[in-house]
Amino acid sequence: MTVAYAPRSSPPISPAAREIPLIQGQVSLADYTTYRVGGAAEWYTAPRNRQELLAAFEWLANKDLPLTLLGAGSNLLISDHGIPGLVLSTRYLRQSFFDEGQGKITVAAGEPIAKVAWQAAKRGWKGLEWAVGIPGTIGGAVVMNAGAHNQCTADTLVSATVMSPDGQLKVLSRADLGFAYRTSCLQGSHQLVIEATFQLTPGFERDIILAQTTQNLHQRKNSQPYDKPSCGSVFRNPTPQYAARLIEHLGLKGYRIGGAEVSQRHANFILNASNAKAQDIFNLICHVQAQVEAHCALLLEPEVKILGQFSY
Repeated sequence: MTVAYAPRSSPPISPAAREIPLIQGQVSLADYTTYRVGGAAEWYTAPRNRQELLAAFEWLANKDLPLTLLGAGSNLLISDHGIPGLVLSTRYLRQSFFDEGQGKITVAAGEPIAKVAWQAAKRGWKGLEWAVGIPGTIGGAVVMNAGAHNQCTADTLVSATVMSPDGQLKVLSRADLGFAYRTSCLQGSHQLVIEATFQLTPGFERDIILAQTTQNLHQRKNSQPYDKPSCGSVFRNPTPQYAARLIEHLGLKGYRIGGAEVSQRHANFILNASNAKAQDIFNLICHVQAQVEAHCALLLEPEVKILGQFSY
């Protein structure tokens, strides 16, 4: 559940790092996650194209440093102690191509999936209406098989192009990606999603698709808290149960540890309600797990990815 490491001082910036201005030392990650918490990355880079991405991987080569991949930071809890090694963000890899003849869209990893959903809806293309309220990127959606409204990324994905740290590119089909509920074979790997292609269904009346997309957005906003920083749903639903119902049944709505709080609106959201520390949020996650396990004999599995060193 955690990635533990021994605290250490960052080494001096090497000549190689100075030649790549994208590589920065000791960059706070709090601004790069929707929770607005977390310590510093030992090293940080956010390439804007494949050439810069390759340069970052070349810098990392032959260094005894771990690699952490970061998208929009919307499904992530980063320790107050930060993350060792290189944190590589795809947030600036942006580009979309709509194949009008085939009804396919190829999108770079850093594009917000909600933005792409609106672009498709405005063309009258059906298939991404569910994604309008998802706060993540295309790359993150592929890695975790993001979903909502009983639909998910795997439903329309054709393929994903991934790059390994040695610069090799592979095109993986939907079958290759091993999709399951909120996961894929890419989770925990160093295969970086560069772009993804989706098969949508064009030819619908634009107003109809826009109306369904708008309705989905309103439903999410009316049922989920958007007034405080969060990571979205914290726990996977233990089918056929729903995590939110189990947590609410135990009277945990509004329960607080430090600045972290179980949302009053949706019990599967834990909020940064008042200058929370990452440790506060982690402690509240553990408390909710313990209560549900004790009273319902179910261990809730976190959907949020937890990175760094935490105290139990």
